[in-house]
Formats: sequence, C-alpha cells, structure tokens
Amino acid sequence: MLSPTDMNSEYFMRLALAEAKKGDAPYGAVIVKDNEVIAVSHNTVKRDNDPSAHAEINAIRSLTAKLKNPSLEGYSIYTTGEPCPMCAAACVWSGLSEIVYGASIQDLILANQSQINISCEEVIAQSFRSIKVTKGVLKDECLQLFK
Repeated sequence: MLSPTDMNSEYFMRLALAEAKKGDAPYGAVIVKDNEVIAVSHNTVKRDNDPSAHAEINAIRSLTAKLKNPSLEGYSIYTTGEPCPMCAAACVWSGLSEIVYGASIQDLILANQSQINISCEEVIAQSFRSIKVTKGVLKDECLQLFK
C-alpha cells in the first residue's frame, strides 16, 4: 500500500505528465508547497525560440515572478524527466528544497532523447545547497511520453 507521501507524489507527477503533453517536447513540471500546486509548466523551446525554455525553468520563472522573490525555499518540483544540468542549476539557484522526477537522464538517453549525461545529483553535490532528490516516480508513465 502507498503511504500518503507516495500517493501525493504520484498525484503531482500525474499533473506533470498532463502538462508535458502540452509542450514542444514531452516534459512537464509542477511546483508544490505544503501539498498545494503553486505553478505548472511545460517545454516551450520551439514556441519561444528559447533553448532555455525547459519545463522546470519555465515553472521557476513564472513562480518567482509571481512571488516577486527569487527564493523558492520550502518548495518541491515534480518533473517528468530528471532535470538537465541547466535545470538542476536553476533548482540550486532558486533554493528549491526537493526535486522529484520520473525518468532519469539515463532512461532518457536510452529512449533516444538528447541529454547532457550529468545527473542532477552530481550538479547538486557540486553546489552549496542540499536538495532532496526522489527518483523514479511513475517512471514507466513518464517514459511512455517518448514512445
């Protein structure tokens, strides 16, 4: 049986999965605080002609602008794919407290998705922050986005 935390993780990941289907590439992100969805976003690289417009960056940008505060300490981000080094660094700079992802960078490479082969944990380990990382939430559903 799933614990309430696992049930919430799956619920928020399902929202990220739904959001991923709206984007240029099937990546979705949901930012949560105190079990409440605060921001959702998807990939808009092609739409915006912006190589940095990944789902995580878009969610962080929209929320920090709304809060008028660059700090997201106490917030968690749920993403369909493990944050790339750019997105992992954005998580560090914004102070997010937790990253929860479905498919790993290794999974995505095996699915023929272009990736920089550096895990978000490697980026975090080289930083000045401690960010909790939870991997593999609804991994199979997340990988289905790339079929």
